[in-house]
Amino acid sequence: MITDNKAVVQAAWRAFASHETEQIAAFFTADAEWLAPAGNATAVALDAPSHMIGRQAITHFLAHEFSRLFVSDVVVDFHGFYADGDRVIVEETMSATLANGNTYRNDYCFVFELRDGLIHRVREYMDTARGHRDVFDGKDAVDGVIEAGASSIR
Repeated sequence: MITDNKAVVQAAWRAFASHETEQIAAFFTADAEWLAPAGNATAVALDAPSHMIGRQAITHFLAHEFSRLFVSDVVVDFHGFYADGDRVIVEETMSATLANGNTYRNDYCFVFELRDGLIHRVREYMDTARGHRDVFDGKDAVDGVIEAGASSIR
């Protein structure tokens, strides 16, 4: 078992890249949450929630849904892993070829909160406008963002 939180998150990224359900699931608490901005391009394109609750939902997304949009040449360039107690911050740039043939490149910041050596909560931050331009052929997809944001507020 890995006891250093920074090492846990680094190992989790390797598991995410494997798309292997059991490897991914091993890093999350049963009641884990993954929160991304409402109406982000990935959620809109895949008709997926921007707030996933539970190990099973998160694992299913990472193992099966992610590769429906990001189909090839997925590269994650890490800029830093920073740990303070049970929180690990990850800065990265992800690039990929999308299902529609577009090139995707976006900067991310993730805040991982761990509990007893497992990931309990992930807060994901990215340039949502840039994501929409890459995913939706240069369009900002403003209507989709407004609709998704409004529905999450209700």
